[in-house]
Amino acid sequence: MVKLVFVFLIHFIFCLDKLCKTMCHNPHPQSYMQLQSIEDQPLEGEMIEHIAAYQSISSSSTLLYGAMATLDVYESLNVMDGQIASAEIWVENYQKDHSALVNVVQVGWNIQPSYYGDNKTHFLIGWTAGYKSPGCFDLKCDGFVRVKYAPITPGDTLEGKSKISIKIFKSKHDGNWWLYFAHVGKKLAPVGYWPKALFGGLADHANYVTWGGYTRSLLGDPSPLMGNGNWPGPGSASFQDVQYVNADGSVHPPKPNEVHSRVTDTGCYRVSEFMTDRFQYGGPGGCTS
Repeated sequence: MVKLVFVFLIHFIFCLDKLCKTMCHNPHPQSYMQLQSIEDQPLEGEMIEHIAAYQSISSSSTLLYGAMATLDVYESLNVMDGQIASAEIWVENYQKDHSALVNVVQVGWNIQPSYYGDNKTHFLIGWTAGYKSPGCFDLKCDGFVRVKYAPITPGDTLEGKSKISIKIFKSKHDGNWWLYFAHVGKKLAPVGYWPKALFGGLADHANYVTWGGYTRSLLGDPSPLMGNGNWPGPGSASFQDVQYVNADGSVHPPKPNEVHSRVTDTGCYRVSEFMTDRFQYGGPGGCTS
């Protein structure tokens, strides 16, 4: 089941370049989600995707109410048109035998020239509710409700090497999925929320969480670097203060037996050992398949 969740996770991110632009297929072979736009044309060619991350060891009966972490942010990375390099937190609800109904919210930083029109690092949010609604990224459709005086707007650029803190959690007061954000040294503040009415299973709880890096590129082309391009270790990209969020909004770090690593190709990307509430990740890329 964990493998199926990971496959959907990768497939969902693959649709990033197509969301609000073209057809985005869902894992169910008989159906698809379609979003149209004249803003961009789909890239030609088969895409490859890679992830280096830690994921919760969960089941369909697991009850999770959010996640948080502090991420290193990098800019001026050599990410080409048609490629993606990102680091994110994914919170989802997946039920066995109902993969088409999977619900996901995701937040992090993203470099994607074909989506943003530049090579800058952007603050990214996204959501989908499977068949119920294909959702979108940033503020490209109705769904995410931004609050007044938010410390950042989805899609904003993130300049300079820095750190950002992200907390995604289901509020015990209104049942909505809230997003809090802070630049390093600042206090977490609300950006907005995804109303629970958007979702199916995620309206009640999540059962999988993933923290990590992701890349996408054309098959046959060298994949981009992940993180800052360094192998995990001193000076590499990291996730720190990795936490689960409890039903009451409090947090606790995952126990060693509650997470496991997911790496698609250790020749290009890797993760370090999970150390209490942090890990390093990344690599130079160069995968062509």
